[in-house]
Amino acid sequence: MDQISILSTKTLSDGQRQVFLDANFDLLEQDFIEIKNNLFELNTINANLIFSSQNAVLSLMEQNGWEALKTKTVFCVGIKTKELLELNGFKVDVYMDYASELAEIITLIYNKESYTFLSGNLRKETLPQALKSEGITFNEIEVYQTKLAPFKISDQEKFDGILFFSPSAVESYLTNNKIKKEVCFCVGNTTAKTLELNKVKNIVIAETPTIEEVIEEVIEYYKTEGI
Repeated sequence: MDQISILSTKTLSDGQRQVFLDANFDLLEQDFIEIKNNLFELNTINANLIFSSQNAVLSLMEQNGWEALKTKTVFCVGIKTKELLELNGFKVDVYMDYASELAEIITLIYNKESYTFLSGNLRKETLPQALKSEGITFNEIEVYQTKLAPFKISDQEKFDGILFFSPSAVESYLTNNKIKKEVCFCVGNTTAKTLELNKVKNIVIAETPTIEEVIEEVIEYYKTEGI
Protein backbone atom coordinates (compact mmCIF):
# COMPACT_ATOMS: atom_id res chain seq x y z
CA MET A 1 0.00 0.00 0.00
CA ASP A 2 1.48 3.33 -1.08
CA GLN A 3 1.71 6.11 1.48
CA ILE A 4 -0.78 8.93 0.84
CA SER A 5 0.97 12.22 0.14
CA ILE A 6 -0.71 15.52 1.09
CA LEU A 7 0.26 19.14 0.47
CA SER A 8 -1.09 21.79 2.85
CA THR A 9 -1.01 25.33 1.44
CA LYS A 10 -0.54 26.69 4.96
CA THR A 11 1.56 25.67 7.95
CA LEU A 12 -0.48 23.55 10.36
CA SER A 13 -0.38 23.46 14.15
CA ASP A 14 1.35 20.60 15.95
CA GLY A 15 -2.01 19.00 16.76
CA GLN A 16 -3.25 19.26 13.18
CA ARG A 17 0.00 17.84 11.82
CA GLN A 18 -0.14 14.95 14.28
CA VAL A 19 -3.44 13.73 12.80
CA PHE A 20 -1.68 13.08 9.49
CA LEU A 21 1.31 11.45 11.18
CA ASP A 22 -0.99 9.17 13.18
CA ALA A 23 -2.73 8.16 9.93
CA ASN A 24 0.69 7.45 8.34
CA PHE A 25 0.24 10.12 5.66
CA ASP A 26 3.20 11.94 4.11
CA LEU A 27 2.68 15.70 4.63
CA LEU A 28 4.35 18.74 3.07
CA GLU A 29 3.43 22.22 4.35
CA GLN A 30 4.07 25.48 2.52
CA ASP A 31 2.54 28.90 3.21
CA PHE A 32 1.15 30.27 -0.04
CA ILE A 33 -0.13 33.49 1.53
CA GLU A 34 1.32 35.97 4.03
CA ILE A 35 -0.66 38.09 6.51
CA LYS A 36 0.51 41.60 7.45
CA ASN A 37 -1.33 43.48 10.20
CA ASN A 38 -2.11 47.19 9.73
CA LEU A 39 -1.95 49.91 12.37
CA PHE A 40 -5.28 51.73 12.68
CA GLU A 41 -7.19 54.13 14.92
CA LEU A 42 -9.95 52.99 17.27
CA ASN A 43 -11.81 56.31 17.30
CA THR A 44 -14.37 55.56 14.57
CA ILE A 45 -15.89 52.39 16.01
CA ASN A 46 -19.67 51.91 15.94
CA ALA A 47 -21.84 50.07 18.47
CA ASN A 48 -21.30 46.57 17.02
CA LEU A 49 -18.20 44.88 15.64
CA ILE A 50 -18.10 42.48 12.68
CA PHE A 51 -15.20 40.05 12.19
CA SER A 52 -15.00 37.65 9.25
CA SER A 53 -11.65 36.05 10.17
CA GLN A 54 -9.31 35.25 13.02
CA ASN A 55 -6.69 37.43 11.31
CA ALA A 56 -8.82 40.53 11.98
CA VAL A 57 -9.08 39.63 15.68
CA LEU A 58 -5.32 39.12 15.95
CA SER A 59 -4.66 42.46 14.25
CA LEU A 60 -7.06 44.28 16.58
CA MET A 61 -5.21 42.87 19.59
CA GLU A 62 -2.00 44.51 18.39
CA GLN A 63 -3.57 48.00 18.62
CA ASN A 64 -3.21 50.24 21.66
CA GLY A 65 -6.37 50.35 23.78
CA TRP A 66 -8.12 47.43 22.07
CA GLU A 67 -9.37 46.11 25.44
CA ALA A 68 -11.87 49.00 25.59
CA LEU A 69 -13.77 47.39 22.70
CA LYS A 70 -14.60 44.28 24.73
CA THR A 71 -17.83 46.01 25.80
CA LYS A 72 -19.03 46.02 22.16
CA THR A 73 -21.45 43.45 20.81
CA VAL A 74 -19.77 41.19 18.26
CA PHE A 75 -21.00 39.46 15.10
CA CYS A 76 -18.59 37.08 13.37
CA VAL A 77 -18.01 34.49 10.68
CA GLY A 78 -16.66 31.09 11.74
CA ILE A 79 -16.54 29.04 14.91
CA LYS A 80 -12.76 29.52 15.25
CA THR A 81 -13.16 33.30 15.05
CA LYS A 82 -15.86 33.09 17.73
CA GLU A 83 -13.65 30.97 20.00
CA LEU A 84 -10.70 33.36 19.60
CA LEU A 85 -12.89 36.37 20.41
CA GLU A 86 -14.40 34.72 23.50
CA LEU A 87 -10.97 33.57 24.66
CA ASN A 88 -9.97 37.25 24.70
CA GLY A 89 -13.01 38.50 26.59
CA PHE A 90 -15.44 39.48 23.82
CA LYS A 91 -19.11 38.54 23.87
CA VAL A 92 -20.21 37.11 20.52
CA ASP A 93 -23.94 37.60 20.00
CA VAL A 94 -24.18 35.99 16.56
CA TYR A 95 -21.83 33.81 14.54
CA MET A 96 -22.44 32.01 11.25
CA ASP A 97 -20.27 29.75 9.09
CA TYR A 98 -20.38 32.04 6.05
CA ALA A 99 -20.44 35.80 5.40
CA SER A 100 -23.60 35.42 3.30
CA GLU A 101 -25.43 33.84 6.26
CA LEU A 102 -24.26 36.57 8.64
CA ALA A 103 -25.33 39.26 6.16
CA GLU A 104 -28.79 37.70 5.99
CA ILE A 105 -29.20 37.60 9.79
CA ILE A 106 -28.05 41.22 10.20
CA THR A 107 -30.25 42.58 7.44
CA LEU A 108 -33.33 40.64 8.60
CA ILE A 109 -33.10 40.96 12.38
CA TYR A 110 -30.45 43.49 13.42
CA ASN A 111 -30.88 46.13 10.72
CA LYS A 112 -31.44 49.06 13.12
CA GLU A 113 -27.97 48.67 14.64
CA SER A 114 -24.70 50.34 13.58
CA TYR A 115 -21.58 48.35 12.75
CA THR A 116 -17.83 48.53 12.21
CA PHE A 117 -16.50 45.77 9.95
CA LEU A 118 -12.85 44.91 10.69
CA SER A 119 -11.71 43.37 7.43
CA GLY A 120 -8.77 42.34 5.25
CA ASN A 121 -7.78 43.79 1.89
CA LEU A 122 -9.02 40.75 -0.08
CA ARG A 123 -12.38 40.36 1.63
CA LYS A 124 -15.43 39.55 -0.51
CA GLU A 125 -18.15 42.13 -1.17
CA THR A 126 -20.84 39.93 0.39
CA LEU A 127 -21.21 41.68 3.77
CA PRO A 128 -20.61 45.32 2.76
CA GLN A 129 -22.96 45.02 -0.23
CA ALA A 130 -25.75 43.52 1.87
CA LEU A 131 -25.44 46.23 4.54
CA LYS A 132 -25.29 49.03 1.95
CA SER A 133 -28.30 47.74 0.03
CA GLU A 134 -30.38 47.75 3.23
CA GLY A 135 -29.18 51.22 4.27
CA ILE A 136 -27.61 49.90 7.47
CA THR A 137 -25.18 52.23 9.26
CA PHE A 138 -21.66 50.82 9.05
CA ASN A 139 -18.06 51.67 8.37
CA GLU A 140 -15.17 49.44 7.43
CA ILE A 141 -11.56 49.42 8.65
CA GLU A 142 -8.93 47.41 6.78
CA VAL A 143 -6.98 45.84 9.63
CA TYR A 144 -4.76 43.36 7.78
CA GLN A 145 -3.44 42.57 4.33
CA THR A 146 -3.29 39.19 2.65
CA LYS A 147 -0.39 38.92 0.23
CA LEU A 148 0.16 36.08 -2.20
CA ALA A 149 3.36 34.11 -1.63
CA PRO A 150 3.68 31.95 -4.78
CA PHE A 151 6.02 28.98 -4.56
CA LYS A 152 7.05 26.47 -7.24
CA ILE A 153 6.63 22.90 -6.05
CA SER A 154 9.34 20.60 -7.39
CA ASP A 155 8.28 18.46 -10.35
CA GLN A 156 9.62 15.48 -8.38
CA GLU A 157 6.94 15.98 -5.70
CA LYS A 158 3.71 14.06 -6.37
CA PHE A 159 0.64 14.57 -4.18
CA ASP A 160 -2.61 12.68 -3.81
CA GLY A 161 -4.38 15.64 -2.20
CA ILE A 162 -3.94 19.38 -1.70
CA LEU A 163 -5.47 21.37 1.18
CA PHE A 164 -6.75 24.89 0.42
CA PHE A 165 -7.98 27.27 3.13
CA SER A 166 -8.77 30.42 1.12
CA PRO A 167 -9.38 31.65 -2.44
CA SER A 168 -6.09 33.59 -2.17
CA ALA A 169 -4.16 30.37 -1.52
CA VAL A 170 -5.69 28.82 -4.64
CA GLU A 171 -4.67 31.85 -6.70
CA SER A 172 -1.17 31.80 -5.21
CA TYR A 173 -0.71 28.05 -5.78
CA LEU A 174 -1.83 28.27 -9.41
CA THR A 175 0.65 31.07 -10.12
CA ASN A 176 3.51 28.55 -10.44
CA ASN A 177 1.81 25.15 -10.28
CA LYS A 178 -0.87 23.15 -12.07
CA ILE A 179 -3.51 20.91 -10.53
CA LYS A 180 -3.67 17.60 -12.38
CA LYS A 181 -5.16 14.53 -10.74
CA GLU A 182 -4.84 15.71 -7.13
CA VAL A 183 -7.97 15.81 -4.98
CA CYS A 184 -8.48 19.37 -3.66
CA PHE A 185 -9.82 19.58 -0.11
CA CYS A 186 -11.38 23.00 0.59
CA VAL A 187 -12.31 24.81 3.80
CA GLY A 188 -15.48 26.27 2.25
CA ASN A 189 -17.62 27.09 -0.79
CA THR A 190 -15.79 30.28 -1.81
CA THR A 191 -12.46 28.48 -1.94
CA ALA A 192 -14.05 25.64 -3.93
CA LYS A 193 -15.63 28.15 -6.34
CA THR A 194 -12.17 29.62 -7.09
CA LEU A 195 -10.94 26.13 -8.00
CA GLU A 196 -14.00 25.52 -10.19
CA LEU A 197 -13.36 28.77 -12.06
CA ASN A 198 -9.92 27.35 -12.84
CA LYS A 199 -11.48 24.19 -14.31
CA VAL A 200 -10.62 21.99 -11.32
CA LYS A 201 -13.19 19.23 -10.86
CA ASN A 202 -11.90 16.90 -8.13
CA ILE A 203 -13.03 18.93 -5.10
CA VAL A 204 -14.08 17.95 -1.57
CA ILE A 205 -15.58 20.66 0.68
CA ALA A 206 -15.47 20.43 4.48
CA GLU A 207 -18.86 20.17 6.18
CA THR A 208 -17.97 23.06 8.48
CA PRO A 209 -15.28 25.60 7.50
CA THR A 210 -12.45 24.77 9.91
CA ILE A 211 -8.95 23.41 9.34
CA GLU A 212 -9.74 20.43 11.59
CA GLU A 213 -12.78 19.56 9.49
CA VAL A 214 -10.73 19.72 6.28
CA ILE A 215 -8.22 17.30 7.81
CA GLU A 216 -11.07 15.03 8.91
CA GLU A 217 -12.40 15.03 5.33
CA VAL A 218 -8.98 13.96 4.02
CA ILE A 219 -8.70 11.06 6.47
CA GLU A 220 -12.28 9.93 5.77
CA TYR A 221 -11.83 10.23 2.01
CA TYR A 222 -8.84 7.92 1.84
CA LYS A 223 -10.30 5.54 4.41
CA THR A 224 -13.44 5.28 2.26
CA GLU A 225 -11.34 4.83 -0.86
CA GLY A 226 -9.81 1.83 0.90
CA ILE A 227 -6.32 3.04 0.18
